[in-house]
Amino acid sequence: MEVVAYYRVSTKGQGESGLGLEAQREYIRIAAEAQGWDVVAEFEDVGVSGSIHPLERPASAKAFADGRPVVVAKLDRLSRDVEHIAGLMKRSVFKVATMPNASTVELHLYAVLAEQERHFISQRTKAALASLDARAEAGDIDALHSLANREDKLRKGRSMLNRGKGQDTQRQQADARAAVLGDAIENCIFKGATSYQAVADCLVARAIPTARGGQWSPTAVMRVMQRLGLHIKKNPPLSFR
Repeated sequence: MEVVAYYRVSTKGQGESGLGLEAQREYIRIAAEAQGWDVVAEFEDVGVSGSIHPLERPASAKAFADGRPVVVAKLDRLSRDVEHIAGLMKRSVFKVATMPNASTVELHLYAVLAEQERHFISQRTKAALASLDARAEAGDIDALHSLANREDKLRKGRSMLNRGKGQDTQRQQADARAAVLGDAIENCIFKGATSYQAVADCLVARAIPTARGGQWSPTAVMRVMQRLGLHIKKNPPLSFR
């Protein structure tokens, strides 16, 4: 079956480094070999948010206008909005490399659950803050201290953001680095790595350095995976974030 590949990264840093796109290409390459897909064209959007409807992005619109099935590495490369996904299902055919045999019903359910979880997280955060405010107003010392600490952290964060473009750029680079590492590590596990040592070897083989420019160790991989909320499963593919 002839297909077209679509890749998306949210930041220009990811696109310029090539690592974010590279990981997506690897997902699709592996799935194409396993499923017998022939990738005849590739389209990529760099620095484009997933909140924008896929048909309103330059490269994505061209991919879906091609007429052949569109393949993405992960569902969130298309969109994180269940309405976007549902709308595309009605007018187009697309495949997800990490779930190549998933039906449209399964993909829709996956999108619904992912959006619901994000909604629940937002609700829990708001409820926790409201409870903290109420306890503080009632004179709860611990709550007052928590609010004071939170305000102090917010104040420090605002101060850091106001120090100039230099530090803002560093923050963006750090965010981009975290996203790149997440994609690279997920890709290593998708390819069969079942231990921290195997992931470390995979990252070294792909010439992806640590933040300090060194080589990866199992401990370093473990810390990064814990920070990103990634887990190794013995029977890949893994369950993605």
